[in-house]
Amino acid sequence: MVSGKKVRLTAAEITSLWASYMNDSAISCKLTYFLSKVEDEEIKPLIKHALDFAQGNVKTLAEIFNKEKYPIPFGFKLEEDVDAAAPRLYSDTYALNYLHQGAQIALQGYSVNLALAVRSDVYSYFNECITQLTTFIRELKELLLSKGIYIRSPYLPIPEDIDFVKRQSFLKGFLGEKRPLSGMEITNLYANFQRNAFGVATLIGFSQVAQSKEVINYLIRGKEIAKKHCDIFGSILNNDDLPSPMTWHTEVTDSTEYVFSDKLMMFFTTALIALSIGFYGTSMAMSPRRDLGLHYVRLSAEIAEYAEDGANIMIKNGWMEQPPMAPDRDELAKQG
Repeated sequence: MVSGKKVRLTAAEITSLWASYMNDSAISCKLTYFLSKVEDEEIKPLIKHALDFAQGNVKTLAEIFNKEKYPIPFGFKLEEDVDAAAPRLYSDTYALNYLHQGAQIALQGYSVNLALAVRSDVYSYFNECITQLTTFIRELKELLLSKGIYIRSPYLPIPEDIDFVKRQSFLKGFLGEKRPLSGMEITNLYANFQRNAFGVATLIGFSQVAQSKEVINYLIRGKEIAKKHCDIFGSILNNDDLPSPMTWHTEVTDSTEYVFSDKLMMFFTTALIALSIGFYGTSMAMSPRRDLGLHYVRLSAEIAEYAEDGANIMIKNGWMEQPPMAPDRDELAKQG
C-alpha cells in the first residue's frame, strides 16, 4: 500500500511468483518421495528442511494470489504426481546432490526475482527465500565435504605478478596454437559438465519409470544429448590437462515401477533445458576464446530444438499450464 492506494503487481512480479509456485509444488512432490526413501540419518533432516521450505513457499504464494484475487496455479499434487510408496529409484547420494544442485539454481533464480521486485511484500518474500537458502547451501556443502563427495573445480597456480593481454591471439581458438583456458572458462566448463552429468542420471531414472512411449523416447533422447555435452566439455578440459568431474550413472537403481507422473517428469526436464540455455548463454559471454563460443552456440541450438519438441508433447497432453500473459487486444476488439 502506498498513500492508501493498493499497488498492483508488475508483470515481472506476478510471473516470478507464478513460476515459483509451479517450481515449489513440483519440488514438493519429488522431495516427499526422497524423504520416504532416505536411509542416511545425516541426509534425512536436510531433505525434510527442503521439503518444509518448498511447502511453506507454496502456502505463502497461495495467500498472495488469493489476496490479489489472481487464480492459483494448478501446479502439481502429491496425490496425482508421485507415489511415495514406490521402490527406490535414486540413491541417498543422488538425493543429497539433487538438493545441492537445486539450491544453487534456486538461489540464482531468487536473486533475479529480488532484483525485479518492487512491491514490499514481494521483495520481502524473495529476500527471505535467499536468506534461508544461503544458510541451507552452507549446510549442504559441509555435509558433502564431510562425506568426501563434494566436487571441487580444478586449482590454478598462483601467478608471480599481474599481467595484461598483449595479443589478439587471446581470442582465437580455431586455427594454430590455442591459449590455455582462463579461470572463468574453466569454471563454466566444469559447472556445465556437472549439470549435464547430473541430468544424465536424472533422465536415466525418469526414462525407466515413464508410462508413455513418447515420453520414454523423449527422455532417452535427452539423456544422449546430455552425455554428448559432457563428452564435449570433458574433452576441452582434458586438452588442457584438467580433470573432468565425476558422473552419477551408478546412483540410479534398476527399478521400473511408477514413481512420478509423466507430466511432472516432463516439467522438470523442460525446465532444466531452459536453464541450460541460460547457463550456456552466460558461459559464452564469459568465454573470450572463440572456439568455446562456437560450442555454446551450437549446443544451445540443439537443446532449444529439444525443448520445443518437449513443449509440443506437453501441449498435446494438456500438461503445459499457461503462464501470466498480456491481454490479446485484437481478440478483445473482435469480441466487442
